[in-house]
Amino acid sequence: MKKTFFALFLGVLLSLAPMAVSAQCVMCKSQVESARQERDDYDVAGLNKGIVYMMTVPYLLMGAIGYFWYRRTHPKVAPKK
Repeated sequence: MKKTFFALFLGVLLSLAPMAVSAQCVMCKSQVESARQERDDYDVAGLNKGIVYMMTVPYLLMGAIGYFWYRRTHPKVAPKK
């Protein structure tokens, strides 16, 4: 029970951590900087959210595959009466 709770807590914590990070690759950052020089009111919030969204999808897929693989390889043990 403790391992399950810890794994769930760690998963939630790690899934929320990227939301606070400003995620930009070098190419995206250079594009934003050049666009900001042209216009002062250029907002990068949408770009950051898009990058974080694209970054989390592979992790969610890998987590789902890992979960189902684990459940398949470790069958439930019937409780002893």
